[in-house]
Amino acid sequence: MFVIKAQSRLPIFEQLKAQILEFIALGILNPNEKLPSVRALANELAINPNTVAKAYQELELQGYLYTVPGKGCFVGDNQLDHIIQQGKLKEFKEAVAEMKRHSLRMEELIAAVQEVYGEGDTHA
Repeated sequence: MFVIKAQSRLPIFEQLKAQILEFIALGILNPNEKLPSVRALANELAINPNTVAKAYQELELQGYLYTVPGKGCFVGDNQLDHIIQQGKLKEFKEAVAEMKRHSLRMEELIAAVQEVYGEGDTHA
């Protein structure tokens, strides 16, 4: 289910976090769905269990997951879509700020957003 890229500059726990969030956003992982145990996922991915535990803990602190003692880790259901949207919006704003520092014009950014949403003429 999850794929870790050893050549990535992104730490393994960050790769795992990103994939879990992506699966939640795509509906592959649903609210209240049980995630693999730390040990099982670590064995499957051939990584240290502490790495999986760190990813789960960070996602729990951010409100994406919750733990039931003795049962495991589950996908959260409290306003999950809103939490994900706010996180993605923050990432987008950071990317826009980076583009502004590199002198991209606002019009270019708006055109790119319109292209992604299927609006506007992309050949103008």
